[in-house]
Amino acid sequence: MASRRVLKAAEAIREVVSMAILTELRDPRIKDVTVTYVEVTGDMRQAKIHVSVMGDEKKQDLCLHGLENSRGFLQKKINERIDTRYTPRLRFELDQGVKHSIEVNRILREVLPGGPADAEEASEREPDDPSRQADNGTA
Repeated sequence: MASRRVLKAAEAIREVVSMAILTELRDPRIKDVTVTYVEVTGDMRQAKIHVSVMGDEKKQDLCLHGLENSRGFLQKKINERIDTRYTPRLRFELDQGVKHSIEVNRILREVLPGGPADAEEASEREPDDPSRQADNGTA
């Protein structure tokens, strides 16, 4: 378990990097980026920044290269905000969690009853009957 100091530093780094990406970076490759979470080593020398990028793989790769090129600027911003002996060396990684959750949600909608396909079939089989709606408590 990470110490409280490391967790606070990780959250501060996430805030600084997120705001810098949103307001200060002017690289056209860096668009539609969300910093999902940050992992910091116990000695505070390295930080792994997990980002989610909306778009295809080409756009994600371009964005990661843009972030790598902006690493020095972002480390400077972190140094200005966090008072530590060492400024963590940043490493960016693509967070696939959002992509996986969207894919799982899509699969569940297709498989589970009551999904979009089942709703269309039900509406075709059973015409709207006002007396049925009254029985369900809806009018």
